[in-house]
Amino acid sequence: MNRILEVAQDKLTPEQSQVFEQLVAGRGRILGPYKIWIHSPRVAAGMEQIGTYLNKRGSLSPREVEIGILIIARHWGADYVQTAHIREGKRVGLSDQIVDALVKGTEPPLTDPHERGVYRFAAALTSGAKLADADFAAIEQAIGRDGIAEVLVLLGYYTSVGLGMKIHQVPIPQQP
Repeated sequence: MNRILEVAQDKLTPEQSQVFEQLVAGRGRILGPYKIWIHSPRVAAGMEQIGTYLNKRGSLSPREVEIGILIIARHWGADYVQTAHIREGKRVGLSDQIVDALVKGTEPPLTDPHERGVYRFAAALTSGAKLADADFAAIEQAIGRDGIAEVLVLLGYYTSVGLGMKIHQVPIPQQP
């Protein structure tokens, strides 16, 4: 049972209405996680800024964003996010072999050093293991401090998306 409590547009508070209008203007519609966050309009507005930055303006490539999302979705058992981002990962050029490895939790065959750095950092963070200084230095060399900051925020953002969709029992999107 889908637990999302949608608020009818005519029942939104003035603050919710403003955020709703911004979301629709920017994305064409209000996406699932925002239906959760709209109950706290400041959270919804902040998450929109973060999400837009990560997906459109950050230093991570679309492929790197999808690598991070698939890692965090697997970590949390966030099936909705995983299913949606398997499709998106393939759309941005991740091979079936790379996507399959990420979904299984095995190391993907990445040849780009920046993508490998994103993978190594996200995988280390979700493993719970302490990252050795030498490993951190190698990751920093590959993705820079901006990449480190963006991977951290990407994993946090999609943790909220994944757990929100999971706890609200949003049906998993169908694969085409």
